[in-house]
Amino acid sequence: MSARRLRAGLRGWGGVGAMAVVCALTVVFALLLPHVGRTGDGGAAGTGGPGVADAARIRAADDCTDPEKQTLSPSGEDGPATEAIKKRQGEKRKLIVGVDQNSYRWGYRNPNRGASGDLEGFDIDLVHRIAQDILGDANAVQFKAIPTDQRIPAIQDGRVDMVVRTMTINCERVKDVAFSAPYFKTGQQVLAPRSSPVTGYDGSLAGKRICTATGSTAHSTLEAARKAGELPASADISGTVPNQLDCLVRLQLGEADAVVTDGALAASQAAQDPTVQLKGDAFTEEYYGVAMKKDADDLVRRVNRILVDYRKDTTNGWQASYGRWLSATLGKDPAKSQPPAPEYRRTG
Repeated sequence: MSARRLRAGLRGWGGVGAMAVVCALTVVFALLLPHVGRTGDGGAAGTGGPGVADAARIRAADDCTDPEKQTLSPSGEDGPATEAIKKRQGEKRKLIVGVDQNSYRWGYRNPNRGASGDLEGFDIDLVHRIAQDILGDANAVQFKAIPTDQRIPAIQDGRVDMVVRTMTINCERVKDVAFSAPYFKTGQQVLAPRSSPVTGYDGSLAGKRICTATGSTAHSTLEAARKAGELPASADISGTVPNQLDCLVRLQLGEADAVVTDGALAASQAAQDPTVQLKGDAFTEEYYGVAMKKDADDLVRRVNRILVDYRKDTTNGWQASYGRWLSATLGKDPAKSQPPAPEYRRTG
């Protein structure tokens, strides 16, 4: 993976007490929100098994250079995947979406809203926009909490229609799922205690225990860096966890020395605990996308059309959601987080 240096300019804020409340409520709400494990309950849209088209897509992914551009052009026309969602009846007439419920300001339960508080955050706003367009009801959503390493299996097994969960588009993933055009730009960054000698993604990580989420871009990036000799050989990258927030807890308990994750998520974690901070600049450039089944072409095109409108809508769209959820941690100017104009290079 090529690394392009970016300056983050991020600072943490918030309190340890708030973090404790969020962590405690995460456990409670895990019982309330359906959780997607390795065995599914079905019900999500899909249009068939793998075939020649999938093989062609996998070959294309093997030659992948710009994965964020490997998506289909926008369209509002219904197809098999979209129609399957619309045909659901009664209480089941909902968009089934895999999300996170413990990523502060992205997809989380607000502890101030009580035990029945709804999920909220930047990703959740986008989910409601998609549901409004497809089903005519922004609240026609069945949220399913998904661990980081279960995002792709949940899509492939048909347990969800899509995943909207700070999911980076990369070359390995486009072999397994289809992505929308990018809806957010970020990059990998190091998070560590303020008092730590760690200064960023550099030699200061030698001998340090680095926590990442299983199946995350952060972990695969560190593995590749280790093989390429770009990461100190003594850095311990074996400490993986199911969910990214678990890394912050490990950091607080002294069970890890540093965390590597997307800078956008790291900034939110720093906001939850003032004793930790971002160290150094982001060392990759990456993009979040909405992930769907490989053969759900009409749904991919529909989401891409929704994203075009969402970016243009300055009142209730992307920019308004950024201001509501992310400006406090990433800065008031959203320019550095806006993805470039989409390119639709996938043809089939």
